[in-house]
Amino acid sequence: MSDTAVTMVVTEPRGPLRPATAGTASPPARWVRVSVVASGVCNADIGTATATGRGTAFPVTPGHEVAGVIAELGDEVEGWAVGDRVAVGWFGGSCGHCAYCRDGDVVHCPERRIPGLSYPGGWAQSITVPADALALVPDGLDLFDAAPFGCAGVTTFNAVRGAGIRAGGRVAVFGIGGLGHLAVQFAAKLGHETVAIARGADREPLALGLGARHYIDSAAQAAGAALKALGGADLIVCTAASTAPVDELLTGLNVHGQLTLVGVDAGAVTVPAARLVMNGHTVTGHLTGSPRETEEAMAFAVTTGMRPVIERMPLAKAGEAVTRLRSGSPRFRIVLDTAGGE
Repeated sequence: MSDTAVTMVVTEPRGPLRPATAGTASPPARWVRVSVVASGVCNADIGTATATGRGTAFPVTPGHEVAGVIAELGDEVEGWAVGDRVAVGWFGGSCGHCAYCRDGDVVHCPERRIPGLSYPGGWAQSITVPADALALVPDGLDLFDAAPFGCAGVTTFNAVRGAGIRAGGRVAVFGIGGLGHLAVQFAAKLGHETVAIARGADREPLALGLGARHYIDSAAQAAGAALKALGGADLIVCTAASTAPVDELLTGLNVHGQLTLVGVDAGAVTVPAARLVMNGHTVTGHLTGSPRETEEAMAFAVTTGMRPVIERMPLAKAGEAVTRLRSGSPRFRIVLDTAGGE
């Protein structure tokens, strides 16, 4: 095809994001081209947008929370049609033949592709992706709501449901931002007694409105001790991009409880071995989900009526969105509108 599309690109290390226009090429075999409607802005995009990684190939187009409509199919693509509403997330394709792929654990494929890193991402009006990266967006879910499910949504959905805690157990969510506000909703909708933990009393009404039964202001009191006073948590999902609070949070974990790290930084986790052994605690990490799991998360959202809390910004203001995200000013999720004006 000879259509043109606007894409946001970085052309040099630490360079600005600038709009560029280029022709769209037909997808190769087993790939599809998607007309992007909405694209989320994630903390993981900050490094991509600043293009500081070693060996970065320029130009770079970030974006791995994409929702849109299939515009063109490559050869050998089955099960998809032009016009299908689809989402693409952090999982952007896999090899299909390694042991992990054969076991169905595609997100841990050593050749897993990531939009924005492995190929140009979704901060654009068009993206070309492997067909196995696609998740079908269900009827009843707006594409702007669907976009965050490719990363934040499926990650937190799997972190909560995959912990295997008892029905009605107590789940604490540390950090009420782009990931955490979804984790609170998933935990509450799955029937758990949900505790939201964040800095500042101003977030309490928001957290309770999302379904939390309790709120802990971590700026006013030690979160782990406050959790213990509530009776302890069976699961703590850490969504804040900091590992520093983990040691203290463990004091609020019940016997046989689990702490799952979703948000991380460059720090390390130090866990007292005696506490770990005596209480049978589990400390684990969790990474994204497959396209099928993304579909399950979206279907759950449609069934229960939960939605991400988003703020729309025009595609051309992607650089401003990154600046705001770095400063911590967005309350929940920024989603770029590819049709939005200046």
